[in-house]
Amino acid sequence: MTQPKIAVDLILSKLAEDAEKARTRAEKASEVLLGPLETEIATTPCDVVYEEDRVKLKHYKPATKIQLNRPLLLVYALINRETMLDLQPGKSVVQNFLQEGIDLYMIDWGYPTRKDRYLTIDDHVNGYIDNAVDFILKKHNLDKINLMGICMGGTFCVIYSALHPEKVQNLVLTVTPTHFDTNKGLLHIWMRDMDVDQIVDTYGNIPGDIMNLAFLLLNPARLMIDKYVGFLENMDNKKFVENFVRMEKWIFDSPDVPGETFRQFVRDCYQKNLLIRNKMEVGGHRVDLKKITMPLLNYYGKYDHLVPPEACEPLISKVGSKDAENVCLDTGHIGIYVSSKCQKEFVPRIAQWLKQRTADKKKLKIKKTSRKKSVTIKTAT
Repeated sequence: MTQPKIAVDLILSKLAEDAEKARTRAEKASEVLLGPLETEIATTPCDVVYEEDRVKLKHYKPATKIQLNRPLLLVYALINRETMLDLQPGKSVVQNFLQEGIDLYMIDWGYPTRKDRYLTIDDHVNGYIDNAVDFILKKHNLDKINLMGICMGGTFCVIYSALHPEKVQNLVLTVTPTHFDTNKGLLHIWMRDMDVDQIVDTYGNIPGDIMNLAFLLLNPARLMIDKYVGFLENMDNKKFVENFVRMEKWIFDSPDVPGETFRQFVRDCYQKNLLIRNKMEVGGHRVDLKKITMPLLNYYGKYDHLVPPEACEPLISKVGSKDAENVCLDTGHIGIYVSSKCQKEFVPRIAQWLKQRTADKKKLKIKKTSRKKSVTIKTAT
């Protein structure tokens, strides 16, 4: 009888070892999933200092001595919630700004109802945002504020800064689309051929669940398969599970989008690309980007599948500011705000940039000559 070529005893030993590891992981996963988990989001202390309809203005309590003589107002998108910027301790844009001595405000858009269906971009920009800015200016006895916008909220901030340049000292944008005529990114291709009238006339406000499904379909393998496979592989890791649940809470906390605002945003921006061409009208006034003469810092992600670099980069060549800078990070749409690697670069750089440009005029070191430039930053490993 010939000697078997397969070492059966080794195979059985390996199977037994793997089975034991699997049993141990399953026991640990049960302990984690059935035990107490810390999954709260947006826990940084703040006060609601102004309310109008569904919209709230949050003012965060300082974590250290205020180092700027002008507050910073954060404006998030109407899609999903601003809680992304305060997802968890240690990965919180809000906390990082407070640690830098920034006096911080943020708009909470709330949850639109049926009565909000007919609200337009004008209502959000010249209404809610302008009223929030005026409240802050009056409270601090100032004439200008620092303004920072995220994604669609950044687009609103661009429009606001062009229509109200006298109220904005410095403008910071992150993953903000302003040039929509690009084939880089499936979202831009879909939006270009969307029958937005039929959708808005059917639904009124655009349901957040439908928006979420559309975003998931942009990259279903990664967003609907890979992440849950990753969860199964790490469900015995309590910290991983807590982070996963926090992110899921944020993703599926999706307010509806006011119908007429959605209609105008798709038509004027995605389908006609009016903003970057200085042809967009809001509240009866043309949005002239040349009126954006304040310093501008424009952040975006190299691997952003929602707002690709091509949708962000052209802006600094269209504005009137002589102090405008593009900064590209090696990350995606959300990674800028939640990645530990990006956090080491993102907020500190913005804070330093603001401090240099918000000092007294006599102390300013910014030259009047043109400083428009683009840089790519590889986040540290």
